[in-house]
Amino acid sequence: MNPITNVSQFQQDVRQRYPTLSKRLQQVAGYVLDNPNSVAFDTVAAIAKAAAVPPSTLIRFASAFEFNGFNEIKQIFQMHLVEETFSYTERASLFRQLEGDQAVKERPEHILYEFTHANAVAMERLANQIQPDMLQRAVTLLNQANHIYIVGLGRSFGIASYLTYALRHLDRKASLVDGSGGMFKEQISMVGPEDVVIAISYSPYAEETLITSQIAAAKGAQQIVLTDSQISPLASLSDICFVVKEAQVDAFRSLSATQCLVQTLAVALIFEQSGPHQQPQPPEASQA
Repeated sequence: MNPITNVSQFQQDVRQRYPTLSKRLQQVAGYVLDNPNSVAFDTVAAIAKAAAVPPSTLIRFASAFEFNGFNEIKQIFQMHLVEETFSYTERASLFRQLEGDQAVKERPEHILYEFTHANAVAMERLANQIQPDMLQRAVTLLNQANHIYIVGLGRSFGIASYLTYALRHLDRKASLVDGSGGMFKEQISMVGPEDVVIAISYSPYAEETLITSQIAAAKGAQQIVLTDSQISPLASLSDICFVVKEAQVDAFRSLSATQCLVQTLAVALIFEQSGPHQQPQPPEASQA
């Protein structure tokens, strides 16, 4: 399966490869680029008819871009529509529309079971896929950092806020880059080669997070990135990139695996700071 998981990256890939495609595949490419809603909502037969090609050409188009079938392309466009829908009520409604007769109104206990099961799978995947040496490198970077800057917006903001809180309880110089007053550039302007920037962003990637990482890279800061793909725009700017595959139930993604990872980094930093012959002291308990 193609590693591309979001619409903008797929569209960019199609535009770059367009001149090398056959005439029929160019017809499909043009239709896909110009009619994203049709790709998301219409059947494969309807899309083929609108693009004036046989349905088999859609299969060849998907194969040319390393997808197992055209339905995988449809799913990328569907999730893009869901992610661009900010209201959770509208998001649930849109998901039911996309799913058609397969959508089922769930009871609260069913939803709870689905989320707990999906998160358990995501946690196990995290434990099996994160490389121990990468974890150790990240903890070492944090321990050696003069100042740690954390940036995460949208649904990543809660994770970034928690990590800033945890690092400050470890008596580390930690700043949350949240862009208050539109001052993203000002908040990161003092970053330097002795500092570490932790950037957290998932598709659709926040432009402000990417800009912050670009500034940090230009100033020589070390960067730890938490994202959802190796082809995330943040991955190329990172010194260490953790790819976290979160649980997803219908149109809603969890953050449990990411929370587990940042807690791991914070607790591991306690032991790193204390050294091999000292008893580590946990951060002060919250009074909340």
